Amino acid sequence: MTSAPDTSSAPVVTLPRQSVDVALRDGSTVHLRPVTAADRAGIAALLGAMSPDSLYFRGCGQVDVDWLSDWAVDTDASDRYGVVASTGLPPAIVAHAGYVRIDPHRAEIAFEVADRLQGFGIGTLLLGQLAMIASRHDIDTFVASVMASNRRMLELFRSSGFPLDERIEAGEIEVSFPTAISEEVLIAFEARQHQSSVSAVRTFLHPASVAVVGASRHPDAIGGVLIRNLLEGGFNGAIYPVNPHADAILGLPAYGSVIELPQAPELVVVAVPAAGVIAVAQECARRGARAMLVISSGFSEVGGEGLERQRALVDICRRAGMRLIGPNCLGLLNTDPAVRLNATFARRVPPAGRVGMMSQSGGGAIALMDVAAERGLGLSSFVSVGNKGDISGNDLLEYWEDDDATGLIALYLESFGNPRRFARVARRVSTTKPILAVKSGRTPAGSRAASSHTAALLSAADVTVDALFAQAGVIRADTLGELLDTAALIGTQPLLRGSRVAIVTNGGGPGIMCADSCHAAGLDVVELAGGIRRRLERIVPEHSACGNPIDMTAAATAEHYRAVIETLLAGDAADAIISLFVPALGTAAAEVAAAIDGAAAGAYIPLASVIIGAAADVAPEPDAAGGAARFRLPEDAVRALAQAAEHARWLARPTGRPVEPEGCRPEDARRIIAEAVAAGRGWLSDVEVWELLDCYRIPRVRTEFAGSAEEAVALAAEIGGPVALKARASGLLHKSDIGGVLLDLEGDAMVRSGAEEIRRAVAAAGVQLDGLVVQQMAPGGVELLVGVVHDPSFGPVVACGAGGTTAELLRDVAVRITPLTELDASELVRSLRTFPLLDGYRGAPRLDVRAVEDVLLRVSAMVERHPEIAELDLNPLIVATLGAYASDARVRVRPPEPERPVGAI
Repeated sequence: MTSAPDTSSAPVVTLPRQSVDVALRDGSTVHLRPVTAADRAGIAALLGAMSPDSLYFRGCGQVDVDWLSDWAVDTDASDRYGVVASTGLPPAIVAHAGYVRIDPHRAEIAFEVADRLQGFGIGTLLLGQLAMIASRHDIDTFVASVMASNRRMLELFRSSGFPLDERIEAGEIEVSFPTAISEEVLIAFEARQHQSSVSAVRTFLHPASVAVVGASRHPDAIGGVLIRNLLEGGFNGAIYPVNPHADAILGLPAYGSVIELPQAPELVVVAVPAAGVIAVAQECARRGARAMLVISSGFSEVGGEGLERQRALVDICRRAGMRLIGPNCLGLLNTDPAVRLNATFARRVPPAGRVGMMSQSGGGAIALMDVAAERGLGLSSFVSVGNKGDISGNDLLEYWEDDDATGLIALYLESFGNPRRFARVARRVSTTKPILAVKSGRTPAGSRAASSHTAALLSAADVTVDALFAQAGVIRADTLGELLDTAALIGTQPLLRGSRVAIVTNGGGPGIMCADSCHAAGLDVVELAGGIRRRLERIVPEHSACGNPIDMTAAATAEHYRAVIETLLAGDAADAIISLFVPALGTAAAEVAAAIDGAAAGAYIPLASVIIGAAADVAPEPDAAGGAARFRLPEDAVRALAQAAEHARWLARPTGRPVEPEGCRPEDARRIIAEAVAAGRGWLSDVEVWELLDCYRIPRVRTEFAGSAEEAVALAAEIGGPVALKARASGLLHKSDIGGVLLDLEGDAMVRSGAEEIRRAVAAAGVQLDGLVVQQMAPGGVELLVGVVHDPSFGPVVACGAGGTTAELLRDVAVRITPLTELDASELVRSLRTFPLLDGYRGAPRLDVRAVEDVLLRVSAMVERHPEIAELDLNPLIVATLGAYASDARVRVRPPEPERPVGAI
């Protein structure tokens, strides 16, 4: 090996998190961490257990375990670096990878992986970790010498996503590639993460055997209900009750512990008091269980000791490679006839169907199961994730994406573990399978301490969640009822093609209220064509009104409903039909429901059937093929149709891609930010702010800085024409509120007088004046605000809204999560209530909207590349007929959080 050069003078860098858990292709986990000198024995044991071929390939023909072990632990965390992977209790090293710098910008890498784990993706995960570390130490290229017959190592490099350069020299293949984590590399790692998530969730939903720890002979105990549900559900696998105080439970032999089971169970369901869960987890790890479903409560949801108990539980599972759902959950369900798994303690279970459902709340899970069963909404699978100790909604989305039995996904969420991953996965899944979600907590429990205009605008509600869902195509419902109503419509009906709605009713009042609801929801109750009206008049009862709504009066029979709906379908009269039935003498609700379902069979548009009042007890056929979606009230049907219409519009819009604006200088920007962070400054100085904007070619009005009134006079004369004069003062957010902004000053006397006026105003406010800003007056136009707040969970959130001094009064703001696409930028601007002011309102000239979109894309690129930016305000951004110009700006920076390594869970 080549000795490393001396780089002791290299600057301190922010490294990605170096101790992480990662998932392998089969869904199990291993722990990655930096190698230490104490690992020599563990690495020697790894090497000693490898097959002769593996060891031969590792040493490129040299088989010297002592030398290889010494090389592996000879590290200095910069020029020589290594990572080990461990699993098991106690942990054993199962893989190692390391690099050594061979010249200032290149390093040689090497790997060893236990034979039993080769092919599970662990080498690629180690490579990703090494690449992120190396790039932080100015190593931009990895090289490796691989024997031509070492096909597995060559495949690792070729499938990694890194662009390879390969050369054959003396029977070996010399491989080199950049350490940068490019989009192609991220795509490759996301594909592996998808496979890992699918495998992990499949372990829970398709187990060959289930053990229930805490199984009970008492029928009303949770452990008793779990065993009964497994048996009554017809689980197609082995069931092992675990209870040291019972010989048998419901006819099944009971075992004293997990250790005593005749085979290692694939899934262990735990329903014992919280204090006993850790001991059970340790037994499961020793017995080789693959997955734990912890029903028990008393963990992070209670804080304190419970939080520590959950951390210990997750740690045991991660070290053993087991996956975990829960704790504090209802359980899980898989209606696949080949599995028939009901590992819940729910009293009512919905029928089999096409909806994959997840609930984070235990109470929400019970409500969802009950209401879904009541409405006949069929499920493919159901998972209650509880405290999300490990498996999360993101993993379930990945699984349901590949699950042929699932056609629609419904989520009840209380929090996001990794919202940026959710956005990526949901955006992909939504294109083929609708995702519906209830996210609780629309109103904040407390206000964010708002230190910028943007932070103030984003502190009032969960606008970031709305933005996340809008970008990812997730349909947001406000209540569980709305969630299930929308799922019933979208999951059983054809895709809505437009907004035209026809209403068929036997009561005028409900028809009018339904039409009003449609109008409020943006649906169009269209006037029917003359030919269709004449055909309807020949088939409806006497005195019916054949407009829209079509009021057939109380004389309408089931056959009238069927004939009218078939006529509307044949005439392509609407994009959706809502039928309303009010109980009437002589007409049975069940007959009307059946007639509507018959008319709906094979329909090419959605049909919503509303059975009002006591007749609503007519049970729908679960997921009846070709039947209408059933609702209790007209407004429920309208809300579901409106959600379906919005989803159809999202599907029809073009696919956007993040944009890399031209002419940016990220290295110069990085220097400005790094100097401020190193100095411990939060808010950048005015000079630094404008320099930073220049690095990303964000247009601004000409701006100069003066230390005195006379300097301001001279600079104003140099700029020429009228100028704006502003106060420079640290921490002053609203300059205009204290008289710190004066406009249209022209001539030496006005500028000099203005400087004195600002000095007095700032002094009266008790603020230290640092200097003056002299700006060329911007061209006339509309004032907007463009800003960023770095959310601790969501990352950078870009806001665009009405700007200037009224920004927080109008609160007309739209937000998106970075990175922005061209489509995101366009929608941001056009979604504002005040957008007409930019688009020629009342004869005014149209302003340069494309220039605003360009600013948004440049701001997005800047905050994505520089995570140190915590807050940014461009307020106002003045939009003119040609161009958009920042007139005032503020930027706050802080040390970045350690970057999340690729593949980390």
